[in-house]
Amino acid sequence: MTLYLNDLGLLCAVGNSKAEVLKRLLAGDRSGLSASDEFGTRCVVGAVSSELPEIAERYRMYNCRNNRLLLAALSQIEQTVGDMIARFGADRIGIVLGTSTSGVRNTELALDYLADHGSLPKEYHYKQQQMGAGADFLADFLGVQGPAYTISTACSSSGKAFASARRLIRQGLCDAVIVGGADSLCGLTVNGFAALESISGGLCKPFGLHRDGINIGEAASLFVLSTEPGPVILQGIGASSDAYHFAAPDPDATDVIGAMRIALDDAGKTPAEIDYLNLHGTATLLNDAMEGKAVNTLFGSKVAASSSKGMTGHTLGAAAALELAFCWLLLTSADQQGALIPNINDDETDPALPALNLVKKGGALGRRINTCQSNSFAFGGNNVSIVLGRA
Repeated sequence: MTLYLNDLGLLCAVGNSKAEVLKRLLAGDRSGLSASDEFGTRCVVGAVSSELPEIAERYRMYNCRNNRLLLAALSQIEQTVGDMIARFGADRIGIVLGTSTSGVRNTELALDYLADHGSLPKEYHYKQQQMGAGADFLADFLGVQGPAYTISTACSSSGKAFASARRLIRQGLCDAVIVGGADSLCGLTVNGFAALESISGGLCKPFGLHRDGINIGEAASLFVLSTEPGPVILQGIGASSDAYHFAAPDPDATDVIGAMRIALDDAGKTPAEIDYLNLHGTATLLNDAMEGKAVNTLFGSKVAASSSKGMTGHTLGAAAALELAFCWLLLTSADQQGALIPNINDDETDPALPALNLVKKGGALGRRINTCQSNSFAFGGNNVSIVLGRA
């Protein structure tokens, strides 16, 4: 059974449409990252700058920034979603999302209000911060009755959503699935990563000699997955869990290598057939060292690779879906020279890391890009790697 990614809607720190995002990514544009003290710890974040759609009064229990990000992404694929509903029926459309924050920012603001006024604001509803709220909201908004749920496995959340969405179709439970993820900026993650001493003192530097931590970002990315022919094929998924440490990656990278290899085997591909590898590349000391070792072991130093987080920030639970979106954009591009996403860090590459073919600004494959792979790794050693191909 061949499964296609028929359409894509996304927004993040580098843009609010497919065309804008691809243009700014290829240019190595870091202007979406800027300093903020909104969340209690002054640091650089990657915020979505566009005005987000309002959520109607009838859905007020879902009214939070995370769901408004999802609604903005959905607006870009509404025609395709509508066509799928008309073709298959509302009961045959599923929704699987990944997130690590949902609307927790609403709860933070509500607790501030409670401290000042002695009661919660009347517009606050606990549903706004529940992990499953995004899938519930989209299902209610669209009127679909297929399975609708959310996966939360930290920074691999929306990657795991693709594995789950694929399973729904393969098992005959759905004919099409809206799959992706969203995460929004909040004090919980900013201050949590600051407590772990994982926040960069400036702009993050993936694989850089002077890297010192992440920039947290926000994003939403939604795809339509189905057996209907489309421009991109979901070719392979590999997952593993090494349970090495609550927050630190396993320096041996054994299970990360395993996840990448499983994805390749699932896709029927060899490492030499991957044209571009989107790295997890968080710009922390330990993660980049681990991933560098894993990639060098499996791919050697030839595959074109980069971390896009130097432009978007780390969008946590949405990162896997967002970076698959970047691969989708490369695979649907008409560019015959195969322009690639550069590894932007404004720094020299750390010479202590295993050799990688990190893409420089202006870098290109020299031919059309046909196959991409993308990595996402999470706390607890929760790993996922996904292969996409041009149809």
